Amino acid sequence: MWLFLFADFIALHIQTDTTMSVHKSDVKKITTHQLQNMKERGEKISMLTAYDFSMATILDAAGTDVLLVGDSASNVMAGHETTLPITLDQMIYHASSVVRGVSRAFVVVDMPFGSYQGNSSEALRSAIRIMKESGAHGIKLEGGAEIKDSVTRILSAGVPVMGHLGLTPQSIYKFGTYTVRAKEDTEAQKLIEDAQLLQDLGCFAIVLEKIPSELARRVAEALTIPIIGIGAGPHVDGQVLVVHDMLGINKEFKPRFLRRYADLHAVMTDAVTNYIKDVKSLDFPSEKEAY
Repeated sequence: MWLFLFADFIALHIQTDTTMSVHKSDVKKITTHQLQNMKERGEKISMLTAYDFSMATILDAAGTDVLLVGDSASNVMAGHETTLPITLDQMIYHASSVVRGVSRAFVVVDMPFGSYQGNSSEALRSAIRIMKESGAHGIKLEGGAEIKDSVTRILSAGVPVMGHLGLTPQSIYKFGTYTVRAKEDTEAQKLIEDAQLLQDLGCFAIVLEKIPSELARRVAEALTIPIIGIGAGPHVDGQVLVVHDMLGINKEFKPRFLRRYADLHAVMTDAVTNYIKDVKSLDFPSEKEAY
């Protein structure tokens, strides 16, 4: 369903001229090595969430560098208020669907709440399940020094790890708000130290969510690994958005950092309304659409 719904949109909005391509044609498969090279040559990294095969197929063909199978599936796919309810089995299901739709992009999977905090052995088991059962290329964890043991254990098994600092949605009940993080000097200093720690441990990249732009710049300039921002300003190595937000499918979420590139909520509503009208009026199916 998604594949046909978005095909026309992609065709209209993706530049086909090879001189204006959104990705380098000589890069057949994005890897951690390719992402590192992109940072070193100053090429920005594009990253979007994906949760199913059809959407992943479109995003991959359009040239998205990284697809994040986010625990935001808990919100946009299942309708939960937070990311906390989604399970490891559900994340593996979504990740498996995305991987089957990808030929170029690097696929990262969020480790869900409860699968890695506090127990490094459980964290390793969870990460191995994701990698073996979904075929994903790496995993993402929220936090810094407090999850050091889990990050170390997972990396020791050869699993690529992406960090996530700043606003960490899995800790929403601890902080009680989705406001900008690290505005105060103490929290900003901890974020810088955590970012350095994650790099030193061996993480291949870090997501910085909803922090001051100048702080994100400092981190991106100080670290050698790619820094991906969401609500972290333009001075990082790449950007990530939830695909349902940037395509205008989700109309309720309206943060300052979000740019809507389409209004597919309206497109889909019009299409369904017209379908219902045609069915009710006996216009569909026509003689040409019958066997």
